[in-house]
Amino acid sequence: QVQLVESGGGLVQPGGSLSLSCAASGRILSINVMGWYRQAPGKQRELVADITSGDTTHYAASVKGRFTISRDNAQNTVDLQMNSLKPEDTAVYYCNAEGVSAYYGTYLRTNRGYWGQGTQVTVSS
Repeated sequence: QVQLVESGGGLVQPGGSLSLSCAASGRILSINVMGWYRQAPGKQRELVADITSGDTTHYAASVKGRFTISRDNAQNTVDLQMNSLKPEDTAVYYCNAEGVSAYYGTYLRTNRGYWGQGTQVTVSS
């Protein structure tokens, strides 16, 4: 069974920095895209940043230049370094993995998507 476990997050003052990490566990062969989404109260979940297995990155316009996404393919982890945080960055941040190929017993499941449980990021003075 594939699981995504996030760590990091918390409370930070405007202008501060936080780092999020996500580790995918299970009998994983490969993950195509890993990324971070966020959902603020009363708003839809939105993409923050994602990264392919070939290290191609994509950022939301609102975080470009402030956030940096990186991954370790061998460890199936993805990190998000968040700098110059603003109050509008406050949200629950979710780790996502798409195009996952993994074994469930002897059965190989391919091209699946998974979500983490989410971690709260609050930017406030």
